[in-house]
Amino acid sequence: MATRFASVDDYIGSYPEETRTQLARVRHTIRKVVPHAGEKISYGMATFTLDGKPLMYYAGWKNHVGLYPVPTGDATFEEAIRPYRRAKDTVRFPTNRPVPLALVSEITELCLGRRAAMSEGHDT
Repeated sequence: MATRFASVDDYIGSYPEETRTQLARVRHTIRKVVPHAGEKISYGMATFTLDGKPLMYYAGWKNHVGLYPVPTGDATFEEAIRPYRRAKDTVRFPTNRPVPLALVSEITELCLGRRAAMSEGHDT
């Protein structure tokens, strides 16, 4: 049975130091972009929410930190994220290297833009 976590702090605290450090950095970076976002555990992952709805998820794994969903960006963004993209809307940052926090900020901004477009009736 999967472990249930009472909070994002409990979730992050359950990982080995290397992964815990990377998760904390990702969390802090997203929080800087979206300071008013809520946090919860959803689908067994740390989740940032806006207006009670998930904005983005991040998760620790054995050898990487995953971030979901990752919208498509411009050509410069896509080139920067290419080494980390594993599926259409997923990135994996290896835990044995520093997470590219500038990319995490860009991903967060893209998620915000997509959310805004969806609330206006446009799909990006």
